Amino acid sequence: MEYTWASIVAVLVVVAIELLWLRTGIFGKITFWISYAIILFFQVLVDGWLTKLSAPIVLYNPDENSGIRIPWDIPVEDYLFGFALIVLTILLWERADGRGKAASQDGRADRDGGAGGSSARTGKPLIRRR
Repeated sequence: MEYTWASIVAVLVVVAIELLWLRTGIFGKITFWISYAIILFFQVLVDGWLTKLSAPIVLYNPDENSGIRIPWDIPVEDYLFGFALIVLTILLWERADGRGKAASQDGRADRDGGAGGSSARTGKPLIRRR
């Protein structure tokens, strides 16, 4: 049941990172849950196709997981790992975005000249014209 424990630990670590360290507040945002529902829909489609017991593409050692499969033979651990991976990615994205906001507020954002276009947050051009 190593895969089971690893997936549980992954979820607990990511949730702890959010609640105790980053504190982005994503778990309280409806946009997060709507986005996660969309991701989950496609995860079920793809994972169901990959792990179906009738013709599996991905095989799991039955000694390493719980054996619980819902729906279409998807191991429950796949949902846990998927949640941890998606949430960690969003948390890091939110953290990076927060740093970008702080840098633009104190004038550090445009020092490298930017990549073009304009900032969605400030509306200022990202490239300075000389």
